[in-house]
Amino acid sequence: MNLTALDKVFSIFIRQRDAVNGVIKCISCGKLVPWKESDCGHYINRKHMATRYDEQNCNAQCRSCNRFDEGNMHGYANGLRKKYGEDVPEKLFIKHFNTCILSQVEVNILTKYYKRKVKEHVF
Repeated sequence: MNLTALDKVFSIFIRQRDAVNGVIKCISCGKLVPWKESDCGHYINRKHMATRYDEQNCNAQCRSCNRFDEGNMHGYANGLRKKYGEDVPEKLFIKHFNTCILSQVEVNILTKYYKRKVKEHVF
């Protein structure tokens, strides 16, 4: 199964969702970055399918934290608590143990859904 198209559109959705006037605030360190120069960071590694497309698990992140600071997980956890609530990091940790196997039909549906959300997004 090819997840490339879904990953791409989901990343755009997350970064646009988190942008204010085209700029994101990194969930881990607070740095302000244009959304097109940011990453879709995952609190729980994207290899875990149960949380790979979880909208709370995925947030806009500066490339420095995401790529060079191993996600700045301490800062990311603090950012999750501020954004979604005190218990979210623990809930995501528990959720990542679930088995999740997406069918090609589900991948296609999610891809279409996030393409629509990106198209609807207005800065």
